[in-house]
Parts: sequence; structure tokens; C-alpha cells
Amino acid sequence: MADKLEAASRSHFGKGASRRLRRDGRVPAVIYGHGADPVHVSVDAHEIFLATKGQANPILTVVVDGRDQLVLVKELQRNPLSRAIEHLDLLRVASGEKVEVEVPIEVTGESAPGTIHTIELMHVLVKAPATHIPEAVVVDVEGREDGSHVTVADLALPAGVESEADPETIVVVVSTPQATDLPEEAPVEAEAAEAPAPSAEG
Repeated sequence: MADKLEAASRSHFGKGASRRLRRDGRVPAVIYGHGADPVHVSVDAHEIFLATKGQANPILTVVVDGRDQLVLVKELQRNPLSRAIEHLDLLRVASGEKVEVEVPIEVTGESAPGTIHTIELMHVLVKAPATHIPEAVVVDVEGREDGSHVTVADLALPAGVESEADPETIVVVVSTPQATDLPEEAPVEAEAAEAPAPSAEG
């Protein structure tokens, strides 16, 4: 079920207005899509942090002027230092429609003894029902041998979810790690220090 947030309409724009909102604990956002005019709003900073925490493609119900709007968080901008959310792009969606989103790859299982797996594709582009976007696409490498790989075509996607990526794209590779040849250290030969000869007194 989508988290529900109260949003306040805003009519002042620009960097100065956005800074004032953030000082007041609000985050500026824009709601767009479905052929309607964009709506500029702000939401509570703490509430939006909790609603989006740990989610790749959060779906929210935003209440604007008493009306519920189902939205997908399409872009989330953060402060590069504090990581606080600074702005949101919210795409209007309907419960029955499909949307294109990037979903993270998650690997489970252990490959054959002596091998390791390498993730070549961190996210895969899919088309999924707006209200049933998978949190991750799981790749099971249990028992896979050296040299085997998983492509986009091999992915087990949930019902109703379609891949939009090239089916031949490699997602995970299983290989045997190569030992690093370290150069041998040359033996250090101690050189005897020559003591200065005592000077003869005349």
C-alpha cells in the first residue's frame, strides 16, 4: 500500500523560495504527467524521508487540495554533503498502468567452490504495473561453475513485469579468481660499515 502524504501547493519558485521551504522543514516537489499541467507542491521533509527510505521506486499517495494523487518518485535530488532530500519529481500514475523503471539486481546463493560472482549490470530497465514494481530482480547463482553467466534473457521476472533491456546483456558472471603474482623481494645484503682508521699521532 502506498504511503500517504499531505502536500501544500506553492506559488513561489526559484532557489530563494526553495531554501526558505527547506529551512521550514519542507521539500519542494513537482507533480506532472498524464497530460495535465504540472503542480508545484511541498511535502514534509521527515515524512518524505521515511516514505522513500530504502526503496528504489517509491509509490506514494499525495493529497493536494483534498484530492488523492497516486505518484511514482521519478527523480529524487539529494544534498551531496548532508544527503538530505532537496527536490522531488513525482510522476502521476494510475493503478492499472505500466511504467518504465530501473530495478536493482540482487544476487543470492553460492557459486561452485573456488569461484566468485561479479555483477556486470547493477540495475535492469523493466516495464511493471505501477502498484506492483518489484523491489529487486533476484539472480540465483547457487552451484554455478566457472565461466557461466546470466543474461537479461535468463532473468526470472515477476508476473506482469517485462524487461526493456537488451536480452543478450550480461548481468552476472561466475569465474575463478586469478592469483596475483607478487614480485619476489631481492635479498638485502648487509654492507659492513668501514670504521675510520685511527689517525697516527706524530
